[in-house]
Amino acid sequence: MAFEDLFSNLPEVAKPIRKLTLKDKLVWTGIVLVLYFVLTMLPLYGLNSNYVAQFETLAILLAASFGSIITLGIGPLVTGSIMLQLLTGADVIKIDTKTPEGRKKYQGYQKMFSIFFIVFENAAYVMSGALPPANSTVFNILLLIAQLTIGGLLLMLLDEVSSKWGIGSGISLFIAAGVSREIITKGFSPMIDPRTQLPIGDIPKIFTLISQGNASLAFWPFVSVVVTVLIFIIAVYFSGVQINIPLSFGRVRGFGIKWPIKWFYTSNIPVILTAALLASMQFWALMMFNAGVPLLGAYEKVSLGEGRFTQQPISGVALYLQNPTISEVFEMGMTNDALISMVFYFVFMIAGSIIFAYLWLNVGKASPSDVADQILSSGLGIPGFRRDKRILEKILARYIMPLAILGGITVGVLAATADMLGALSRGTGILLTVMIIYQFYESMQKAHMEEMSPMLRKVMA
Repeated sequence: MAFEDLFSNLPEVAKPIRKLTLKDKLVWTGIVLVLYFVLTMLPLYGLNSNYVAQFETLAILLAASFGSIITLGIGPLVTGSIMLQLLTGADVIKIDTKTPEGRKKYQGYQKMFSIFFIVFENAAYVMSGALPPANSTVFNILLLIAQLTIGGLLLMLLDEVSSKWGIGSGISLFIAAGVSREIITKGFSPMIDPRTQLPIGDIPKIFTLISQGNASLAFWPFVSVVVTVLIFIIAVYFSGVQINIPLSFGRVRGFGIKWPIKWFYTSNIPVILTAALLASMQFWALMMFNAGVPLLGAYEKVSLGEGRFTQQPISGVALYLQNPTISEVFEMGMTNDALISMVFYFVFMIAGSIIFAYLWLNVGKASPSDVADQILSSGLGIPGFRRDKRILEKILARYIMPLAILGGITVGVLAATADMLGALSRGTGILLTVMIIYQFYESMQKAHMEEMSPMLRKVMA
């Protein structure tokens, strides 16, 4: 049996047998969203109740819920995608994604990699002690791994249901849901934090501090709210910036269309993959340290009182992967480690976004060559130029390549800057959510247009 024959035996969600209406897609998207929230509330049986969550801010970006059966969220899925991109980019795995067979083969490899990392990362996370069991028995450890593996597989299938039956990617939907929930909680929750005796939400906290005569303490909560609003506005603005390339039908005179090339040409993919890589490095640093191999840094156990504890990095790359906000630096004082961490995080986010934006051009069928094939197969061409793929590809490369890089730089700078300024749910999450919601809006608009009559569709186009 050929290696590729295994793909047909992998779990898969069937495609709809008929064309779904926008209402049907919205219903399925809602079902997937509800099931995702159900998974976040299913607790792990056998977990040490005194252990406090690690990497809470990055867990939001991975649609994870610590202590539930999706503790690692989409982390294994994204890790598998990254590894496959690197292997195909280096021609270790040779796949021609321009053909239907090649795309099907790529999807099969992607699912196989996802399943492997779901099992491997969850098992490593438990066995290394990064997710400590209540009782260190073999049965309890295997039980934790089994629960986490089932949760990861369910999340993978829900992503597939959303992609085939709903609107857009399930991974994007889960991220937007988690970030939106955190923004509402941290921005508007009137619940009192027992540690500070102040509201959890920044907006009620600001009014409380001012009413108590502590207006100076309301400065940083106010900055968080303002930065969040600014990130929303800037992200929405750049989402609408695009270059329109005029195209015409060679045999139909006087009729043409415009082919849009957006500023965020590779969408939110670069920042998702960069944030996921950063989170995975932190996960691996902690797991390796607990396994006795501190290659990425050392951790120390910190008591939080009442028998609870957590682990914090004290050296190595793990220490510099922590991104201190400006407010934390002002409170704790500027140290060399804090300065290095801020610079490292800023450079990492920008460089990672650029690299993944470039890689995604080929993997996501968005390279100049792929776009040229799409244009030519539609019978279109650029006025004044021969309908030759080489010429069309050269012209498209003048716009696509720079915009892919500039878009990657923009999302990297926005995310890193907002993170450092302490925006609600971190700037990366807010940026992702804005772009995801904008994409969902465009997908809904497109689906609605397709349901219109041909005449009305021409008027609205």
